[in-house]
Amino acid sequence: MAKKRRRFVLKKIPLAAWFVLAFFAIGSTLVVGSYWSQRNAKVSQQQTVIDEKAAEKAKKEAFIKRLVPTAQAMQKQYGVLTSITLAQAILESDWGTSTLAKDYHNLFGIKGTDPAATKVLRTKEYVNDKWITVDGRFRVYSDDAASIRDHALLFVNGTDWNSQQYATVRAAKDYKTAALALQMDGYATDPDYPQKLIHLIETWKLTQYDN
Repeated sequence: MAKKRRRFVLKKIPLAAWFVLAFFAIGSTLVVGSYWSQRNAKVSQQQTVIDEKAAEKAKKEAFIKRLVPTAQAMQKQYGVLTSITLAQAILESDWGTSTLAKDYHNLFGIKGTDPAATKVLRTKEYVNDKWITVDGRFRVYSDDAASIRDHALLFVNGTDWNSQQYATVRAAKDYKTAALALQMDGYATDPDYPQKLIHLIETWKLTQYDN
C-alpha cells in the first residue's frame, strides 16, 4: 500500500508581520550603525587629544632646549644654576607665551626705570596675603638671550639698595636650596614660588642641564 506524501504548505505571512520584521531589521541596523559611528567618533576625539598633548609637549621641550645654551653659559660664568634659570623662565613667561615674553623678550618679569628701555604693563603681585593687579615698568630686550644674561647679572649685582641681595642664590649648590633662597631673598612675592620652581625642575628633569 503506497504511503501518501505529506505536503508542506508555506503559510502566507500577513503583510503587517512583514512590516514588523522590516521595522526591527532597519532598527537593528540603525542601532549598530549608531554604535560604530559613536565609537569611531570617540576614538577620533581621543586621538586628537593625544596628538594635541604631544604637540604641546614638543613645543615646551623646544622652548627649554632653545634657552639651554645661554643658561648654561651664565651658570659657567656667574654660578646661577641652569635648572633654576630655566624653571624661572618657564614660570615667569608661561613657557614664553606671555605678552612680556612674546613682544619684549622679558622672560623673567624684570623691572626697570628707564622709560626708553621699558614698557608699562599690568601685572599681579601678592601683597598682604592676597593677589592684586598693579602697573609695572618692565625692561625690554632685543632677544631672549639678552634677557637671560640680565637675569644672571641681577643675581651678581643685586639691587640698588642691596648689592648682596641674591648672594645665597648664587652660592646654592642644588636647585632646592636655590629655590628657597629666591623666596628668602625677596625675588618673588608669591609664597608658593619655591615649590612651583621645584615642581617644574623635577617634572621636566631640568637638572640634567646643570653644568
